[in-house]
Amino acid sequence: MAATRLSGQPVVSETALSRTWSGTFPAHEFPDQFRDRTPSDGNAMTRPSIDQIWQWLDTVPDPEIPVISLVDLGIIRNVGFEGDTCIVTVTPTYSGCPATAIINLDIETALRAKGLDRIELRRQLSPAWTTDWLSDKGRARLEDYGIAPPQPAGGPQRCPRCGGSHLEKLSQFGSTPCKAQWRCKDCLEPFDYFKCI
Repeated sequence: MAATRLSGQPVVSETALSRTWSGTFPAHEFPDQFRDRTPSDGNAMTRPSIDQIWQWLDTVPDPEIPVISLVDLGIIRNVGFEGDTCIVTVTPTYSGCPATAIINLDIETALRAKGLDRIELRRQLSPAWTTDWLSDKGRARLEDYGIAPPQPAGGPQRCPRCGGSHLEKLSQFGSTPCKAQWRCKDCLEPFDYFKCI
């Protein structure tokens, strides 16, 4: 299936989840932390460390909840190199997530902006993503944003707005399929709860 275009930019289709990008960049445009590669013109370039790539990916926001990064969401499963190709393994929150194509495009765009010219995304469905993979930092950012983080008991622990504990569920579905709508009886404000999966 051909990629579609949005505002003149290529968009990764649902079936095109694994693709290698290639291109050429002048050696002076590569960050200092690159190593171990030499382009055709003989100018030495370096390759980023795996830790550096993880740091770059930690700046890529989830398109549905922009205060949390894809790393804190726990969907980036692995980063590595096969030859000159950077391999990023991604596990979607669920197989039908409508944001999957945008997430893949955002990952590739972020890494290409740092000078990586060969990138392959691999989709891994097993083991399935679970809310246990959310980082502590991600949970705190969700709550600061007004979304109650997932709890093993299956409901929010407290209102993310006022901290009240008198809560009621309004709907099993919130602003996205992965969230439910709740309301605080103390401050009377509705809020999203990130469902425990």
